Amino acid sequence: MPIHPTAVVDPAAEIHPEADIGPLTVIQGRVRIGRGTRVIAGAFLFGDTELGEDNVIYPGALIGVDPQDMSYKGEKSRLVVGNRNTFREHTEIHRGTAATGETVIGNDGFFMNHCHVAHDCRISDRVIMAGGSLLAGHVHLGERAFLSGNCVVHQFCRIGTLAMFRGLSGASRDVPPYCICDNRGVLRGINVIGMRRAGIPSSDINAVRKAFRTIFMHKGNFAAFVARAEQEANGSPMVATLIEFLRAPTKRGITMGSSTTDPDDGMEG
Repeated sequence: MPIHPTAVVDPAAEIHPEADIGPLTVIQGRVRIGRGTRVIAGAFLFGDTELGEDNVIYPGALIGVDPQDMSYKGEKSRLVVGNRNTFREHTEIHRGTAATGETVIGNDGFFMNHCHVAHDCRISDRVIMAGGSLLAGHVHLGERAFLSGNCVVHQFCRIGTLAMFRGLSGASRDVPPYCICDNRGVLRGINVIGMRRAGIPSSDINAVRKAFRTIFMHKGNFAAFVARAEQEANGSPMVATLIEFLRAPTKRGITMGSSTTDPDDGMEG
C-alpha cells in the first residue's frame, strides 16, 4: 500500500504513485517525494522539501524541519535531496534560511542514527555520517567525506572530498581533501584506505602523500609550501584538487597538522 491509512499527509504534498509512505508518518507542507522513496514509519517530513528517487527514511527522522537559527523569521526556504540516500533513526535535516534559501543533499549518502544536518549545508554525493555526527549551518561536505561517530563540524567549514574524521573528533576550520582529521581539529595523515576504495591509483595516492608532507609537516610560509607542492605534483589531478581547495576563499581557515602528524597514517576508522 503506497500510503498507509494512518499516515497524515498534507493535501499540498506531491507523492509519486510508486513511493511508499508507512504508518504514523506525518507529511506537512509542500513535500515532493519521488519514485521508489520509502518512508518506513513514524517519520516527519516538513516544509518545502523535495526528495528524489529511492531514498529510505527510518522511524523518528525529521526531514525538512525549520532551521534552528535565531535569525530565521519564517522566510521561504527549502530542502533539496537527491537519490538513493538513507536517513536512519532520528536523523534531523533542516531547511535553509534566507542566507542561501536552501539546504542541499546529493546522491547515495548514508546518514546514520541521530545525525544532524543544519540549515544551508551543501552535502555532496556518497558521504557517510556515522551516528551522532553533527554539522552546523553552512557546512560544505565534499564527495565521499566520512564522519565517524559523534564528530562535530563548526559552521561555515568546508570539508574536502574523501576527507575522514576519526571518532569523537571535531573541526572548527576547513579540512582539506584526502586528509584525516583527529581530536580537536588536527590533521593526522591522509585517508589512504578511503582513496583506495574510491579506485584512486597508487601513483596519485603517493603524490598526495608527498604533497601532504611538503605542506603540513613544516613550519614557515604556508603559501610557499603550497606552491612548492604544486611544482612537485607532476600533473597529479589529486594534488591539483588539494591545491585548489587550499587556495580557495575560506571563512574559517585551514586545519593544520601537529608534531605527531604522519602522512602514512591511513586508518579509516
